[in-house]
Amino acid sequence: MSEFKDKTAFITGAGSGIGYALSEALIAEGARVMLADIAQDALEQAALNLREKGGEVAHVTCDVSRRADLVSAARATETAFGGVDLLFNNAGVALSGRPEDVTESDWRWIVDINLLGVVYGVQAFLPLLKRAASGGHIVNTASMAGHIAGPDLAPYHATKFAVVGYSESLAQQLAGANIRVSVLCPGWVKSNIHNTVLDRPSAKDGPDLTQDPLFQQTKALVESGMDADHMARVTLRAITDRQFYIFNTSDGLGHIAMRHGQIRSDYATSLKLCEDTAS
Repeated sequence: MSEFKDKTAFITGAGSGIGYALSEALIAEGARVMLADIAQDALEQAALNLREKGGEVAHVTCDVSRRADLVSAARATETAFGGVDLLFNNAGVALSGRPEDVTESDWRWIVDINLLGVVYGVQAFLPLLKRAASGGHIVNTASMAGHIAGPDLAPYHATKFAVVGYSESLAQQLAGANIRVSVLCPGWVKSNIHNTVLDRPSAKDGPDLTQDPLFQQTKALVESGMDADHMARVTLRAITDRQFYIFNTSDGLGHIAMRHGQIRSDYATSLKLCEDTAS
């Protein structure tokens, strides 16, 4: 997809952060945008702001953890704009904690949003994307945390690794259907992602994670990250360049190389063990 003028995009998490920045960048290119977010006030304000900029936008309240909401959003997008060309499965949350402390309800919460929210978005919009005259494009937001892992963020890493793997498979599956796929894997970007832990199911009765050193460190890193509008411009350029992985920082390169080096080393060692233990 080489240009965005007169194309229609559907974006989850569009009330703030990367989602809003993508919406703003797309209307500047002449696209129509259906904004979706669970936060109704932020969503309505985003739609108002974009209309004041001359954007052709509509909005729909949507909880991506509910498949029915995304099916309804797809219908609303078709009614408003006649179809869709670009799907941005962008909504996401973060969750930290020691493995023995993360509750089952919190695990289900982050999996339902970060992973199944992407799956439901693809399922709901794929019929519309297949009808796009110039071919469709799906962008799934993962993270650098989908390629490298650290301590205390196991739920977040698990869901983002899953989105990367899902997107890799999806790209192969849809290669013959004139639908391209990209996976957005940014490092730190200015957004509200660190505050999403306040919405986890255990927040009412659980510990105040805002006092945790990891929360404070993450907050500082997010606030010093790339501007969301810069990330949006990078993303649109990557789409026109037919890029699959979309990154925004060199900081992760060394970590990725180290991880892949360990995989190669252990792979070779395991094959030697298979030879040594063959009967």
